[in-house]
Amino acid sequence: MATNVEFASNGGTAGGYLAVPASGRGPGVLVLQEWWGLDPSLKIMVDRLAEAGFVALAPDLYHGELAAHDEMDKAGELMNNLPPDRAARDMSGALDYLKAHDAVTGDGLGVVGFCMGGLLTMLIAANRGDVVKAAVPFYGFPPPGMEPDWSGLAAVVRGHMAGVDDFFGPDAARALEAKLQGLGKDVQLTVHDGAGHAFMNPQNPLGNLDEALAAKVWAEATAFLHDQLG
Repeated sequence: MATNVEFASNGGTAGGYLAVPASGRGPGVLVLQEWWGLDPSLKIMVDRLAEAGFVALAPDLYHGELAAHDEMDKAGELMNNLPPDRAARDMSGALDYLKAHDAVTGDGLGVVGFCMGGLLTMLIAANRGDVVKAAVPFYGFPPPGMEPDWSGLAAVVRGHMAGVDDFFGPDAARALEAKLQGLGKDVQLTVHDGAGHAFMNPQNPLGNLDEALAAKVWAEATAFLHDQLG
């Protein structure tokens, strides 16, 4: 069952898209958007997480604004104009909402994000190490200059990056993985050679959807989340 919800966000409110598994209960997973916004492609991924047994919530970080898949300039503008403090508050509020939700089981939460959402996945995992136990960033991570204080990262991270990516390059992904492992963090950022950016997106906005790879990686990601969260 999926529905639009509102939750508290640092004195205000924010909205999101929540899907609950058929069983009515499951581990909680925060789902973070690509630069398009909370669009149909992201809702498909939220629904798929619910089908896999998770209570999944995607906060609407753009507060109702969207870019169509043929509006890359608008998507870039929305991403660049996203107030970082507001996004941080909304993500944190969404985590608190999930943690308190009657349908959510277990003590820790997971985070999954795509593109911009992959970057944000690692930021919120570092900033909310008190609740984030598992993180799966897809083709996105904090570049140098945007990295958080990694001392707060307690989650196990299993990321999936594209081998052909002008947005988040594979060499930078490998360098970040090595840095975090050097800090003693349980982080793996797998680079999929030959895969293009957004290879998981079910609506294929960039023409890089790899259905076979996407199915394989999705099975691995959901199994990992169940291993970590229950």
